[in-house]
Amino acid sequence: MRVDLLTREYPPHVYGGAGVHVAELAAVLRGRLDVRVHCFDGPRDESGVTGHDVPADLAGANPALGTFGVDLSMVAGIEPGAELVHSHTWYANLAGHLAGLLHGVPHVVSAHSLEPLRPWKAEQLGGGYALSSWAERTAFESAAAVIAVSAGMRDDILRCYPALDPSRVHVVHNGIDLTGWQRPADDDATARTARSYGIDPERPAVVFVGRITRQKGLPYLLRAAELLPPEVQLVLCAGAPDTPEILAEVTGLVEGLRRRRDGVVWIEQMLPRDELIAVLASGTVFVCPSVYEPLGIVNLEAMAVGLPVVGTATGGIPEVVDDGVTGWLVPIEQVGDGTGTPVDPDRFVGDLAATLTEAVSDPDRARAWGRAARTRVEEHFSWDAIADRTVQVYRSVLGTL
Repeated sequence: MRVDLLTREYPPHVYGGAGVHVAELAAVLRGRLDVRVHCFDGPRDESGVTGHDVPADLAGANPALGTFGVDLSMVAGIEPGAELVHSHTWYANLAGHLAGLLHGVPHVVSAHSLEPLRPWKAEQLGGGYALSSWAERTAFESAAAVIAVSAGMRDDILRCYPALDPSRVHVVHNGIDLTGWQRPADDDATARTARSYGIDPERPAVVFVGRITRQKGLPYLLRAAELLPPEVQLVLCAGAPDTPEILAEVTGLVEGLRRRRDGVVWIEQMLPRDELIAVLASGTVFVCPSVYEPLGIVNLEAMAVGLPVVGTATGGIPEVVDDGVTGWLVPIEQVGDGTGTPVDPDRFVGDLAATLTEAVSDPDRARAWGRAARTRVEEHFSWDAIADRTVQVYRSVLGTL
């Protein structure tokens, strides 16, 4: 079977969970299928991977139009012989939809997020947000199958797109490369790496990893950090801001926090994996304060390194974090307008601060729950199992089960 994967992100240009997912999925599927990859950001040297650029005459246009230009290039670049196309995120959904029509093959969509639940993207795209929403809706409602990365995401899909036949929406969780994400054996080297970034391995630390975007809830975390015990460090691996406005807001909050307490470490660049693992391993607990999170690969990565997770009880996070076993879930009541905004932001901030304080108060428990977290990802989120379930979806739409 030949499958063409269509994606915005692919190594070396990966900035979020969807890119990690596609890279890992492609690698594991190659042992089972003939896999071709079409991605953004120009030519690639890797065999079977074709990179596409925004057409020159669209370079200064609304970003959504540039995306559609890349999508058309992807469709034109798909060679005869593809039996199925599989698109990831709205950036490639239009390419998948058009390729399915042009080549007469099934189109499978993986839903990593949903445009109706990210209305703040209008800050980035302006009227382009209407275009991205249209592309996603068209692809989802026409797809032979939709893969949701969590049961929570499946519920969101059916709520946002009620015209979809529920039997076409399948749950296949994200996965984790267990060999690539594990606690380093050399504690001294880990400590040296941590210190090189200003982290004190002898002090408790809360670690955050994520893009600077509304859905990740970083401003709530920065407010909660003011309430943490003074000895606790806050380590932020946070970059790739969606807009200048959200960057300015986060910068102001970090600067204000630093005036009131020490131990605030902000690493803005994307770290190599080995250094990020060392930063994670130097922490006491990982935090995921997202207000919208279909699953959260960063949680799996932290758990694989042996950290318990404090996560918001929203989206797919409760399917990853086993409350009271591998971490803590922070309750949240959210406004029903699609923004994920807490109904009572002060209460959410207070609950987040109280949970983090509890998490770092008992290092022995944190280590024990971290070991349980590693076991959980080993048992439930391996890529081999995810590849098997993905191929099963492919075969179901091709009628070969």
